[in-house]
Amino acid sequence: MASPTPDSADKIYEDQFAASPERLEAFADVVAVVKQLRRDCPWDRAQTHESVKHLLIEEAYEVVGAIDERDWGGLPEELGDVFLHVLFHATIAEEEGRFTLADVIEAETDKLVRRHPHVFGEVAADDADEVAASWEEIKQQEKDEDDASVLDGVPPQLPALLRAQRVQEKAAGVGFEFPDRDEAWGKVQEELEEFRETVTADEGPERQHEELGDLLFALVNYARYAGLNPENALRDGVDSFTDRFQHVERRLAGRGVSINEADLAEMRRLWADTNEVDTNGAEARKSTDA
Repeated sequence: MASPTPDSADKIYEDQFAASPERLEAFADVVAVVKQLRRDCPWDRAQTHESVKHLLIEEAYEVVGAIDERDWGGLPEELGDVFLHVLFHATIAEEEGRFTLADVIEAETDKLVRRHPHVFGEVAADDADEVAASWEEIKQQEKDEDDASVLDGVPPQLPALLRAQRVQEKAAGVGFEFPDRDEAWGKVQEELEEFRETVTADEGPERQHEELGDLLFALVNYARYAGLNPENALRDGVDSFTDRFQHVERRLAGRGVSINEADLAEMRRLWADTNEVDTNGAEARKSTDA
């Protein structure tokens, strides 16, 4: 059985998943509100794709923040803000005669159906890895250009760690990867030594820059073998350092000492005397203030 075509995707889902009329009305209401804002609000009317694109990134990070903080009460609002930007960009495009919100929805629906033949067709997929591999294969087949790269679709604007991970995942999807994690770790050690040598030999910033990039790329790859997300890991690491450093600042301030006045030995003692701050901001200490 062939993968469902866009036309057959109209009612391919089960009736139990169809939205109720009330929910559809709520969707229609917010679409209408955005259109009226574009007509009647001077600020909304003046915006373009370019003028608000940075706000979409900001709102996406606020969603990430709500998830990291497990702020389930605030998450709906943050998701709504991202959804607003989808509506806003689609409305601008419709005004310019480029495409409509319906085009956006239909294209995404067709893509989801097309890339899930194990759900909407007769292709078998036993686990998540098979699904991911099938997704990449179908995505590659969809490209029109004969010279299309497997790595197309990874936005260069992504944060560097996330971009490295996605590039490696794409390459691994066609079999271009180390056979096991031991070889991946060997590459980390190789790149670490090369970077250290460029620094020790003072080979100059350009060479050191290149080797540091290779080292970070290799480390991201090893994290992939370990099933870790390097972007999230580094974010959590920065958060941990920030929480502990600010704790040291508070400990010093409680003694009437500025962080600029404290000597390194005292700061290191206080650092070692603190535990990491948990996700709720509660602090646990190994000992009390002297």
